[in-house]
Parts: sequence; C-alpha cells; structure tokens
Amino acid sequence: MTDAQTLSTRRKLKTPRAAAIAGILFALLYGASLALIRISIPADPTVESAWLQTNSRTVALALNLMPYAGIAFLWFIGVIRDRLGDLEDRLFATVFLGSGLLFLALTFASAAQAGGLLSSYMIAPSTLVESGVFTYSRAVMYETINVYAIRMAGVFMISLGTIWLRTGLMRRGWAILTYALALVLLLSISYSLWVTLILPIWVLVVSVYFLILNLREPGMDALDEN
Repeated sequence: MTDAQTLSTRRKLKTPRAAAIAGILFALLYGASLALIRISIPADPTVESAWLQTNSRTVALALNLMPYAGIAFLWFIGVIRDRLGDLEDRLFATVFLGSGLLFLALTFASAAQAGGLLSSYMIAPSTLVESGVFTYSRAVMYETINVYAIRMAGVFMISLGTIWLRTGLMRRGWAILTYALALVLLLSISYSLWVTLILPIWVLVVSVYFLILNLREPGMDALDEN
C-alpha cells in the first residue's frame, strides 16, 4: 500500500462519520436489546419464572443483539479517541476508556449468564427453578447490568463530557447535557429500569450530530490532517 493510500485510509478513520455510523449502530442495537428485555422480563428479580416459558425467544433475540452492539460501541470509542489525537488528556482518557471497557465487559457477562440460564431452563426447567439457581442467577444478572454496568456507562459519559469541555471539540451545552444525563444514570436507576435507555439515546443524538457536522463541512477531514 502506498503512502497516499495509507494516508487516505487513516483520514477516513478519523472522520466524525466513522464515529457517527458506529454510534448509530450501537444505539439501535443496544436500545432494541434493552427494550426487548424490559418488556419480556419482570423488573422485580424475585418474580416467578413464568416469563421463561412465554418470553424466552424474545429474550434470546435481545441477547443475540448484544455482541454486535458491543462491537459497534468499541468502534465508537476508538474513533472518538483517534479524533482527539494530541488533545487527549491522559487522566480523563484513561477513565473514558476504562469505564467504556468495563461497561462492555459487565454487559457481556450479564448477557452470557442470561443465555446460560435460558439454555439450562430448556434442558431441565423444574430442576433449575427448584434448586434455587434461577433465583440466584436472576439476582446476579440484575445487579451486574443495572447497578454496575449502567453506573460505568454514567462514568463514561461524565469523562467524555469533561474531555469535550477541556478540548472544546463539542459545544459547552452538549457537555452540560451529558453531565445531567449521566447523573440520572448514576442516581435514578433504582426508580425505573427504563432509565437505562438514556445511554443509547444519548449515543444516538451525539452520533447524529457528528454526522450532520460531517455532511455540512466536507472539508473537515482535510483540516484534521493539517
């Protein structure tokens, strides 16, 4: 590959369009997965296992969307970091990257446990419920995704909002809105599990904003390299 081709490829990766596409894919996939789970599984972790019989296919579909949402989120993180370039602050960049990866790891762990629970129920439903494994696994999944993973998502949003304020790469209003939404995630999850949809909605809005900027300013890519 020639130097010109290498430069062209890198320029394409650095554009806001790449982050926008990855962010939109994550928002749609993760949001759809959360919505399917919320309408299929009772919010109370102590509820009986009747939903496993009626909604198992819907939950399985939601779990199958999670890995693809995670891949898109990784691209979203990577392109944003690449766009920061030399402006990246080591402290906040570490928190930004670490919280994003922890959010993904905890989400994947919870999804894998849910998948294992569904598979076990298909094999031996009565044994699973009567042994108490179902109750325990359900409670662990609830804590993992709704307490730890979502709070890591809040830290992710706060760190990125701080980076935007320090670098000036986004309007101050976006950063302040990001702080407010992150605080809702951190403090209000116990009131309603639908609060978790704040993350995909926020990523979708930011991604669409990136995409609009890219379409309005076709010369932005060239400016990034100068």
